[in-house]
Amino acid sequence: MGDLLLVRHGETEWSVSGQHTSWTDLPLTGHGEEQAKSLAPLLTGRTYALVLSSPLDRAIRTAELAGLSGVVPDPDLHEWDYGGYEGITTAEIHRSRPDWYLWTDGVPAGPAGHPGESPEQIGARADRVLATVERALADGGGDVVLVAHAHFLRVLTARRLGLPPAEGRLFQLATGTVSRLSTEHGWPVIAEWNKQP
Repeated sequence: MGDLLLVRHGETEWSVSGQHTSWTDLPLTGHGEEQAKSLAPLLTGRTYALVLSSPLDRAIRTAELAGLSGVVPDPDLHEWDYGGYEGITTAEIHRSRPDWYLWTDGVPAGPAGHPGESPEQIGARADRVLATVERALADGGGDVVLVAHAHFLRVLTARRLGLPPAEGRLFQLATGTVSRLSTEHGWPVIAEWNKQP
C-alpha cells in the first residue's frame, strides 16, 4: 500500500500576518512561490495513484510549482470556514474573547454563504476525502497527494490516525511543507512531518 502525502500550500500575506484565511483566495507571496518550487525534489521519483488539491488558487499554484501533474480539484479539501473570523488574527479575537480556542470554541457565523464550521464538520469532510484516498491506495497504483491548507490537513491527519477531529490541534503544520502518513503493521502512522528541502 502506498503513502499519503500532505502538502501545505506556500506562504501568503495572511499566513505571515496570522490572519485566518479560508475563502479569501490570496496568491502566494514571492517567498511562497519559492517554497512551492522547492518541494519538487520531495515529490519527484514517486508514482501517484491520485493527486487532489483544494480548489483555491494558492493550493493549485503550489501543486503546479511543485511539479505535480494530473491535479484534480476537490472542494472537500477547502480550508476550515472561519465564518466571522475570516481575516482576523487570534490576537485580535483574544481582545474580546481572551480564552477563545478554535479547536474547542469554533467560530461565529460570517457573511452569507460562510456560516463557519465546527471541528466535527471539518472531520466529516476529511472522512470523505480519506474514503477516496483509501480507494486509490487499495488499487495499488502508488501514493496519493493532497495539496491543501493547515487546519484542514491537521484535522485530516487526526482522522487518519483514528482521533477525533479536534485533535488536529496536536499537529502544527508550516507553509510549504510535505508530510507523509504511512502504515506500520497495518496501522496508520506519521512517517514524516513538516518536511522542507
